[in-house]
Amino acid sequence: MWFKNLYFFAFTRPFEWSEEDLEKHLSEHLFTPLGSTELAHFGWINALGKHGDSSVHSASDNFLICARKEEKILPAPVIKDMVEQKVNLLEQEQGRGATKKEREQFKEDIIFELLPRAFSRITDTHAYISPVNNIIVINSSSRGKAEDLLALLRKVLGTLPVTSFDPDICVDETMTTWLSEKSLGGKFTLGMEAEFNALGDDGAVVRVKNQDLIGDEIQAHLDADKYVVKIALEWDESLSFILCDDLAIKRIKFFDVIQEQNDDIDSDDVVAKLDADFALMAGELNRFIIDLLAEFSMKTTDPLEKD
Repeated sequence: MWFKNLYFFAFTRPFEWSEEDLEKHLSEHLFTPLGSTELAHFGWINALGKHGDSSVHSASDNFLICARKEEKILPAPVIKDMVEQKVNLLEQEQGRGATKKEREQFKEDIIFELLPRAFSRITDTHAYISPVNNIIVINSSSRGKAEDLLALLRKVLGTLPVTSFDPDICVDETMTTWLSEKSLGGKFTLGMEAEFNALGDDGAVVRVKNQDLIGDEIQAHLDADKYVVKIALEWDESLSFILCDDLAIKRIKFFDVIQEQNDDIDSDDVVAKLDADFALMAGELNRFIIDLLAEFSMKTTDPLEKD
């Protein structure tokens, strides 16, 4: 239940769907397992997994949802080799090379033949919507998977006007300033890990870990015109994380002082524990995101969808 990686987006208009409306729309596109000759399925599952019975779980005005993707694993090199075998056989039997159309047909036939024997990979992606804060927060380390969830949600709702947060000053410039000027205000403190890039497409990449980020060695990298693309931070004595230059949040770790707040809940009541943990987590993440955005002057551009 505790999110580990975040991509978050803003709604360009207030999110006006109620829990009941959202449940109705998601129930029209539920996940179904793959058939033997199908390549991939993507749909919604119970927000609380096997412990829930609805696609939307609401707590403290936040809506938890979960998308499941199942896809068959077909290694590209294997398919390529099998296509070449068919092409070579054609050349031997007919004395000519295969046309582009024939190659494509060979590939389709091979995939259809292999699908019933292929292993499946299942990936669940949780997200929650905070109508009060007008954001959607997705638990994923991959922007592509986060945008897949947004696309699926847009498909079932018919519209989803969302946009990325875009600072007035580049994120990497701000992170570099934090170190060069040794200034980081608000509720944030520096961790002991960072990644630097040098200017230019072929510039050096430097990663440091367990390193004092305001020491002389780090200053030497900054003096050599390297800039920060990832930095470890802590927030409000509640969690630690890695901030990336696209505002992605990686490797979130909630401190014990947060997670222990729900220790008095009966561990046998799984649903109550999940509900309390989600409400606590979403509340902390909402505050965290607000504080993080306050460190940047934000503008909203390049919406993922304009209506």
